[in-house]
Amino acid sequence: MDHQKALREHVLELLRDRSAHIDLETAIKGFPINKINTPVENSPHTAWQLLEHIRIAQWDILEFSRDEKHVSPDWPEGYWPKADGTPNGWQRSVDQVLSDLQEMRNLVAYEGTDLYAKIPHGDGQTVLREALLIADHNVYHLGQLVLLKRMLEAK
Repeated sequence: MDHQKALREHVLELLRDRSAHIDLETAIKGFPINKINTPVENSPHTAWQLLEHIRIAQWDILEFSRDEKHVSPDWPEGYWPKADGTPNGWQRSVDQVLSDLQEMRNLVAYEGTDLYAKIPHGDGQTVLREALLIADHNVYHLGQLVLLKRMLEAK
C-alpha cells in the first residue's frame, strides 16, 4: 500500500472539514453581518477579528509552504486586523479563506508533493505539518466563531 497516498487522503479529508470538524460555510451561515464587530462579554475577539485572523494565518502558512521568498507578518500583531470589518470585507475574507484552503488542498493532493520532505527554506517543517496546522488552527477559531454567533443571537 502507498502510505503517502493513504495519508494524503486522510489529510485532504481533514482539510475538507469533514468528520468531527466544522467548515467555514457552516460556521458563518446566517451570521448577523451587522454584528461582526460587536464585542461579546469575556471574549477577547470579535467575529471579524477571528475571521481575519484565520485568513491571515492560513495565507501565511500556505505561502510559507510554497514560496521561499515569502515573508511572514510580525508576530503576533501582524496576524490580527487593526480596523473593524465591513460586509464587503467579511465576504472578501471568506472568499480568500476558501480559496487559500483549496490551494493547500491542491498542494497536498499533488502527487509530486512529498508530504514528509522538509521545506527547504524552513527549519524542519513539512507540508504535512503545515496542512495539519491549518486544519487545527482553523477548526479552533471556527469553534469560537460558532460560539460568538450563538451568544450574539441570544442578545
